[in-house]
Amino acid sequence: MLGLALAVTIQAGPQVAPAAPVCRQVREEAFLRVDPEAAARLAEIGLDRAAIFERMAETAIPETMGCWAMPVGNFDSQLVSVGMSQWNYGTGSLQPVLKAWKKRLGGRFGRTRKTLAPTYGRLLFSRDCLKVPVKDECREGILAAHGADGKLNPVILAELTAIFESDTMLQVQTDAYVALLMEVRADLLRVFAGQPITMRKVRWAIDTKVQQGFFPADEDLARLRTKLAAMPEAERWDRLRAIFAWYEALSRTIDQDGVARDYAWNVAQWRCMIDKGMIDPEQYEMLHLTFLRSRTAVGNSGRWQALTFSRRGKIVLGIGSVSGKRDGDCLGTG
Repeated sequence: MLGLALAVTIQAGPQVAPAAPVCRQVREEAFLRVDPEAAARLAEIGLDRAAIFERMAETAIPETMGCWAMPVGNFDSQLVSVGMSQWNYGTGSLQPVLKAWKKRLGGRFGRTRKTLAPTYGRLLFSRDCLKVPVKDECREGILAAHGADGKLNPVILAELTAIFESDTMLQVQTDAYVALLMEVRADLLRVFAGQPITMRKVRWAIDTKVQQGFFPADEDLARLRTKLAAMPEAERWDRLRAIFAWYEALSRTIDQDGVARDYAWNVAQWRCMIDKGMIDPEQYEMLHLTFLRSRTAVGNSGRWQALTFSRRGKIVLGIGSVSGKRDGDCLGTG
C-alpha cells in the first residue's frame, strides 16, 4: 500500500514534517509473540526480535505515520486501507487479517465485534467483505460509509481504529508482518544471491514487498546486471544522473502524487552525493534495481512511481525525504 491520504496532499513552499498523530504507536510490546522457528530463520539475515519490531515501526512510518491502525478510505481505489502495513480490500490483503482476528478470538468474536464495532462490524466481517475480491454489496456499503469529502466517516473510522489497536489485532498484525518477513528473506536470497545480506538490503526489500508486493524477475535482474557489468566506467555517473533526472521529471508531471514536498530536495541531495563520491557499489546497484521496479509500479496507472522511488532511494542512500520527513544532509557536509 501507499500510505496515508496525507501523503498525497500537494502543497507549495517549505514543508514541515507532520506531527505524530495521537494513536497507539507501533513498537515492541512484551505480550507480542514471534514464532520461534521464524525468529531463528530471520536471525540469519540480521533480524532478531528487537530488529523485527524496529523494521515494523519503520514500515509503519510512511504507511500510517507510525500507528497500528490509521484507517483511510478509497482515495487510492483500495476501498479501505488499515493497519501498520495498510492492508486493504483492493489488493485482497485485508481480508486474511480480518479472518485471522476472528479466528484468534474464537468464541469471543461476536461479543468483541459488537463492542468495538457496533455499527459497521457486521459489514466489515460479512461474507461479501471477506471475499477476494469483495462483492458488490460490500463495496456499496463501504463507499456509503464515506463522507462528502471522500473520507471514511467518523464512526467507521473509530471502529476500525478500535479493532486494529486492540491487543488481539496487534498480535495478528505482528504474525502477518513476520510472515511477510519470511517471504522477504526468500526474496533477498534470490535477488542478491551470492552477496552479503546487509541491513540496507533488508530494509529495501521490506519496503519493496510492502509497497509493491514482488521483486524483479530473474530474467530482468540478469539483463540489468549484464548491462551494468559491460558499462564503460566513463558512463557510470551519467547513467545514475539520468535516473535522478527521470525521477525529477516524473515528479513534476501532473499525475504523480505524494512527492511534491520531497522531490526537489531529494534530487539536490542525491546529485550532491554523486559529486562528493558518497555512493558505494552496493548503493549504485540498488539504485538501478529501484529504478527497475519503480518504473513498473502500476497502481492507479502509475500514479505512485515517483513516490516509490523516493521511498526506496531514501533507504538506499540514507539521505532523503518522504512525506515531508527529511533525514541526512549532503549539501551541508564536507
